[in-house]
Amino acid sequence: MRRGNQTEIRRSCLLRSDVYRVGASGLSSRPTRVILSALGIAIGIAAMIAVVGISTSSRAKLDAQLASLGTNLLTVQPGKSFGGENVTLPAESTGKVGLIRGVEKAGAVATLPDVNVYRNRLIDPSMSGGMEVQAAGLDLLGLLDGTPRQGTWFTEATANYPTAVLGGIAADRLGIVSPGSQIWLGDTQVTVIGILDALPLAPELDTSAFIGEAFATSRFGWDGKPTVIFERSADAEVEAVRDLLPRTVNPENPENVSVSRPSDALAAKNAADLAFTGLLVGLGSVALLVGGIGVANTMVISVLERRREIGLRRALGATRGHIRTQFLAEALLLSALGGLAGTALGFGVIAVFAETNDWPISVPPAVFAGGIGATMLIGAVAGLYPAIRAARTPPTAALNG
Repeated sequence: MRRGNQTEIRRSCLLRSDVYRVGASGLSSRPTRVILSALGIAIGIAAMIAVVGISTSSRAKLDAQLASLGTNLLTVQPGKSFGGENVTLPAESTGKVGLIRGVEKAGAVATLPDVNVYRNRLIDPSMSGGMEVQAAGLDLLGLLDGTPRQGTWFTEATANYPTAVLGGIAADRLGIVSPGSQIWLGDTQVTVIGILDALPLAPELDTSAFIGEAFATSRFGWDGKPTVIFERSADAEVEAVRDLLPRTVNPENPENVSVSRPSDALAAKNAADLAFTGLLVGLGSVALLVGGIGVANTMVISVLERRREIGLRRALGATRGHIRTQFLAEALLLSALGGLAGTALGFGVIAVFAETNDWPISVPPAVFAGGIGATMLIGAVAGLYPAIRAARTPPTAALNG
């Protein structure tokens, strides 16, 4: 364009809409090399995602198995006074525990020491068979992950009447095989409405006969004081809740309250989490490194093969920035192609492996997004040097080469 006696030379420009087209055309001109390079990246990303997915699915299975052992279960019992005397828990203890921040569930049982269990009235009163009668709340079975072998647990209606639920061992000792049978609690006849499977979180209760709290109060004069309080909270809150339990249950004499320690299963779960995290970081880093090397190798060779193209474009007015943009766009497109293919392949491997081993498919969505994003980042970094090298190639040297 001329303005008076001056001539203005307009610099060439590369529109944003042209960046994708230029990058795609550079890849489409070498389909075989691009497919092989993208396949290498895809295998690396698929390996990373498959390793992460298989590990997280395995960890989900392991966590479920450890959770079944009660990793977040704490028990609260009365301890002894400073003088060595037996103490009791306040009647309102269970309700207070349920109000602690981080507590998800709380329930209790109360042993009725003067009430024995008998199959019939002809049994010698001194032969209790080592079985105890426990006053229990409606939420106890769910709290301990218990399941009825036969019959049902208490409801708001049945807890008020002379009914009982037997632990598995207690039912065997009494010879009770089905609900509807009659047993005696002291001098009171009650109807069995349920028989429980073994309680792995509280095996000491398998020899007990449970009755509703309302019936225990009206018939046996229970004062509402629990013998053992069971509490469950999130794994991360177990230690904090444990520190608060004695002061919550008995603010005046917290030293008279005994609280169980977190189980070894929780420590094992935390150790497994740390081990899996280290494994995922290590293998994921290796897979990304392999993908990045593949991108860098492809782009460096591309620069060497296309020196004439670079020189011609520079001679026609393309700036160094345009050349850098072109090769970076090619690297990003190549990485995206390999990343998407690798993500799909990795998920397929996870699904097959989980189905074969009867594991849950547990892959955080962030893994897929992170895999593609990391691939793009690695591709940009790996393509940066070849792009800079291409941009610095003098047009005359490129054309002469």
